[in-house]
Amino acid sequence: MSTKVKQVAILGGRGYVGSEIIKILNNHDHFYLAKVFSSSAAGTLVDIYSKDKSLKYEQLNKNIDLLNIDFVILALPNNASEPYINLIDNKYKNITIIDISSDNRFNKNWFYSIPELSKMNSNVSTRISNPGCYASAMQFSILPIKSMIKGKIHSFGISGYSGAGASPNKRNNLKNLENNIIPYNINGHSHEKEVSFHCYQDISFTPNVASFFRGILMTSHFSLKEKVLIDDLIELYEEFYKDFPLVQITKDIPMIQDTINKHITKLGGFSLDASGKTLKVCCTLDNLLKGAATQVIQNLNISLGINNITGITYE
Repeated sequence: MSTKVKQVAILGGRGYVGSEIIKILNNHDHFYLAKVFSSSAAGTLVDIYSKDKSLKYEQLNKNIDLLNIDFVILALPNNASEPYINLIDNKYKNITIIDISSDNRFNKNWFYSIPELSKMNSNVSTRISNPGCYASAMQFSILPIKSMIKGKIHSFGISGYSGAGASPNKRNNLKNLENNIIPYNINGHSHEKEVSFHCYQDISFTPNVASFFRGILMTSHFSLKEKVLIDDLIELYEEFYKDFPLVQITKDIPMIQDTINKHITKLGGFSLDASGKTLKVCCTLDNLLKGAATQVIQNLNISLGINNITGITYE
């Protein structure tokens, strides 16, 4: 591990997730935010970064200068990353890229990394795909019991409207959301495909957006191969995540308000029917933090060969 502070650039740093990444980097001893690129805020100060009070957003275009940058974080909309990846591949081959979008989650040349669930090789993984927020919540619920599951998984998720992005649309329009929950992409959501590709093939996911700003509640329904006792099941989850302090297990149903503005995810509300073979599990996390920005920082840390929660404060 090098003790030299690494230089980081963010492409798309003005969005919700980009802003959260900047806030975490502001208190991280191993990384220095050298450049931030934005289409909408070029020329204005990055006022949430106090390490360099003169840092300004630079214009995002296909000829950006990334000289002396060690890590690039792509905080861009889906289907926007390819030109910048091509630029880095051609001119800055030593840069490690972390892509927050869905663009490379199915690319076998990229390493898909949920930090607690994946085994990244920090020596060779220089193209890293950050997972989706809903997909993270589903996989946190699935992995401890994956070998015990029989048949289709059904997951029902509700997200705050920040998950719809900052650009105005029907899913972040507060008038549409007033006294309302809006189902969307109920067949073939990209996060359903993501979980099917990386974790468990036979899954059905229904996403919904509600009138609160941030946070996710995911409730997953499982059929199990054999009868299990609830205490044994909880102990299994506790054992699986014992070395990962950002994943917390509770017997109670976790609330969205338990995890918003925090770097943790909570799994709980474990419920078995009378047969002992039908299980429901709830997972909550902040879609902007543990569903996105926090995992970016964890992946940066792993790439650097340091503890994955370095620079991340949690309860």
